[in-house]
Amino acid sequence: STISKDSLKPSLLQLECHFTWTLLKEYVSLEALEETILDHIKFFEEYSIIDYNTLSYVYHLKNSNEEALRCLRKAEEAIKKKHPGEIDRRSIVTWGNYAWIYYHMQRYEEAQTYVSKVENSCKKLSSTAHGKIQLPEIYAEQGWASLRFGRNYFERAKNCFENALESEPDNPDFYSGYAIAMYRLEGVAKVYGDERRPSLEALKRAAELNPKDTATAAMLALELQRLGRGHEGERYIEEGLQKTPDYPLFLRHAANFYRKKGQVNKAVEILQKALALTPNSVVLHHQLGLCYKFKLFQLKKRSYTPQEEIENLLQLAIFHIKTAIDKKPVFFSAYNDLANTYALGERYEEAEEVFQEVLHRNDVPCEDRQQIYFNYGKFQQFNMKSDSKAIKYYIEGLKIEKDCYIREKCSETVKALLKQKIESGLGDAADIGTLGLVYNLNGKKQEAIECYEKAIALDPSNEEYLNALAELQLSI
Repeated sequence: STISKDSLKPSLLQLECHFTWTLLKEYVSLEALEETILDHIKFFEEYSIIDYNTLSYVYHLKNSNEEALRCLRKAEEAIKKKHPGEIDRRSIVTWGNYAWIYYHMQRYEEAQTYVSKVENSCKKLSSTAHGKIQLPEIYAEQGWASLRFGRNYFERAKNCFENALESEPDNPDFYSGYAIAMYRLEGVAKVYGDERRPSLEALKRAAELNPKDTATAAMLALELQRLGRGHEGERYIEEGLQKTPDYPLFLRHAANFYRKKGQVNKAVEILQKALALTPNSVVLHHQLGLCYKFKLFQLKKRSYTPQEEIENLLQLAIFHIKTAIDKKPVFFSAYNDLANTYALGERYEEAEEVFQEVLHRNDVPCEDRQQIYFNYGKFQQFNMKSDSKAIKYYIEGLKIEKDCYIREKCSETVKALLKQKIESGLGDAADIGTLGLVYNLNGKKQEAIECYEKAIALDPSNEEYLNALAELQLSI
């Protein structure tokens, strides 16, 4: 019987592989992700099976199915070399990816062959499984893939590694993945206001279980630094520089550590070394740009500022941050960094262009948009000296419901601006009404009512204030 597209679909959906893990490309730049994985393969032979599987999926998303098949063949070679006695068990994800790629290429016979291979493996390994089987290394592989696809998947990555650790609680690899997911989640929570869960204990345990893994040890150092215990953290960085002086992933964290410690020249030196090893890394370009921006900021604080040196640092900062954005157009926080760098160099028109470009895009997630509104508000307030525009954009940031550090900053800054205007006697009904809106957006209804009443006293026929007041009185 001929195998049809429709008869295949149900069994394909049963497979455990990248295609059934719903990893969406919206949140990543495929070009940048491809570079990252190729760099990782170059420096980390032991992860090559996982890396080639993810890379095959990335090539499929880039519409290069032939390339994808090539990666799967490399994954198969690595499986034969590393796990000659467990080929069935270790090939489940790889074969699942094969089946899906052949399916997309409309080569249904071949797709069916791989579906059958997976089903037979699962039967050998467990009498009850069809195409699904709960193996710790499959959970872990889903965890590593999830980490690669950006912050929307960090929670899932953590859960995957937790599942893997249930069967093998001391597996150093699974534990590293778990600790990295915890560390990433904490970083996201800090910026985007999600629930904070400390990652320190997980990172410590990972470093004990896996003394060769200097990159995770460097994350431990950064976490200690974040908790004000940088002196404890520094020894992990120093050990790492001895153990793996040529490992870019470690070097990137080490540079970040020194930049945050204020030793920017040391950070630059380390980043340049890492960039020579992996010249296309988005993160390295971005970090280097931030270092030059920081040096520029330091230089401008001095009473005498050599113009040539300022120009030079400005060029370098702009070049590296722009490179990061060109390679990864969805790197939204980098647009803030670029605009702020132009503003620091008093190139206000270019700063304005960067803000406008990113504000007009419709693919910006709301928490990133909130940060952009805040930065644009600051730019209007301090560089363009336009309080009215600043107020407008701080309020746009405040309207985004996500409760986090940036929303709080929008709120505090705009309140201070409005109160200052009103108290100095320069405020009009509109300023008092706007303050009412700020209180209302923060859920402070009584204060909002008082403001609207004052605004109406000054501007009795204003529909907007009358409606807002009526709504508030009804809601109390």
